[in-house]
Amino acid sequence: MISDNQTNKVYFSELLKADSRFTETCNQITKILDSYDVSYEFLKKTKAIWARDYMPIQVSEDKFIEYRYDPDYLQGTEKGNRDSKTYPDIVCDWLNLKTIKTDIILDGGNVIKSKNCVILTDKIVTENQFWYDKTRLIEQLEVLFEVDHVVLIPWPKAEDYGHTDGMLRFIDEKTVLINEVEKTSKLEKGLKELGLNWEYIRYEVKNPNEDLNWAYINFLQTKDVILLPKLNIDEDEQAFEQLKMYYPDYARNNRIAQVDMTEIVKEGGALNCISWAIKSNR
Repeated sequence: MISDNQTNKVYFSELLKADSRFTETCNQITKILDSYDVSYEFLKKTKAIWARDYMPIQVSEDKFIEYRYDPDYLQGTEKGNRDSKTYPDIVCDWLNLKTIKTDIILDGGNVIKSKNCVILTDKIVTENQFWYDKTRLIEQLEVLFEVDHVVLIPWPKAEDYGHTDGMLRFIDEKTVLINEVEKTSKLEKGLKELGLNWEYIRYEVKNPNEDLNWAYINFLQTKDVILLPKLNIDEDEQAFEQLKMYYPDYARNNRIAQVDMTEIVKEGGALNCISWAIKSNR
């Protein structure tokens, strides 16, 4: 499995620079990526800015898993509608990208990965219940992703979309970083059973802004740089200092940069959500 810290190219939806609400944010991101010589492109044929959710999962340099992108929040509920659904095969055809297709329903935002482990919320079990039981689903994911461990964690009610990328991220192969608001004994127990350690992002401010501070964990990571959301709240500096502590290799070379994400967060996502980072040899 290609982990985030191995990636060297980033894709964004073309809508990110076309929509005037996000133009300034897009300009900040591309300026920072240019300064670190990180390659990036903009995807055509998309209907939403959330590139992470609909683009394939990269397993190796030439293996991309294209899943069924058919989440509940794009099925005519109050959370969204089918007019904003991007069809991955159309985008991949435009990219001339060959994929391996699976019938498993999945969102890319619900895939947090290291080289040998993938963590998802158990929403995936509910969405695939008519085709797979839990055991078979996990077995199939392990085969597709070529990992030894697929870990399912509880889907918290506060997380509307059932995505892990608003809850935790890998620090290294054995440790995950968790947003403190997601702390539960059940989550810790599940991680411990798999031999994983954990740390928490904590905020020591008078009035923590839980409507926004979840977004710090939704950073964009490549091998060259980490882009951390800036939200213009009291927690900004504490989040920045903690990222430097937990990712010292990036901090030593000044490779952690903040980006004002207030306009994007209003729409329900942050930097990981709007990006698709891959390891590319071209």
